[in-house]
Amino acid sequence: MTTPATVVAVDGPSASGKSTVSRMLAQRLGFIYVDSGAMYRAITWKALQEGLDVSDAAQVVALLRRINIQFEIRHQEARMLIDGVWPGEAIREPRVTEKVSIVAAIPEVRRLLVAHQRSLTRFGNLVMEGRDIGSVVFPDTPHKFYIDAAPQERAKRRQKDFEAMRIAASAEGVARALAERDKLDSTRATSPLQVAPGATVVDNSVHPPERTVEIILEHITRQQRAP
Repeated sequence: MTTPATVVAVDGPSASGKSTVSRMLAQRLGFIYVDSGAMYRAITWKALQEGLDVSDAAQVVALLRRINIQFEIRHQEARMLIDGVWPGEAIREPRVTEKVSIVAAIPEVRRLLVAHQRSLTRFGNLVMEGRDIGSVVFPDTPHKFYIDAAPQERAKRRQKDFEAMRIAASAEGVARALAERDKLDSTRATSPLQVAPGATVVDNSVHPPERTVEIILEHITRQQRAP
């Protein structure tokens, strides 16, 4: 009998530090790291590459029907290829960031990508981060976490990300964009951002990521020992 894959679900808002924590956690556990948000970004990137109006759901759904989606594992991370191409850091461009919430709110997009996300257990144990992993994608996993951070800390982290990419952005503009993203993600009709039932909330405002990883590992150890 094949042992079912173990999934650690890590949800949380933008710039909460969940990506850094999830990558480190996957490395510590020897699991495959999956960034579900990168999948929505990749679809958004492809739509923009083709000059589509992403606010027109029909155009995006038509795109889904003609592209080929595959996955590969590189350095213990899952990558989504569209028509054989991995877009890489292009999915982090501001134009993608500005539009991804619109694409992610389209029910057909979410249904397709949730099915793909669930299928990734064929590769082995996963640490998957996103916004609906514990609530929708893997609601039955006992290992559910919600990483949060104070708004000002999240804005500071996002601005540092932009600076690393040599993208000019004011502190006020970054904070405003994050607030708008939170509103879109938490109020969408399909799979809104929320704390999944049974999830452990971890405040990542003051801890270095290494300590947040230790806190999560301690919880997982206790969960595994529980009857």
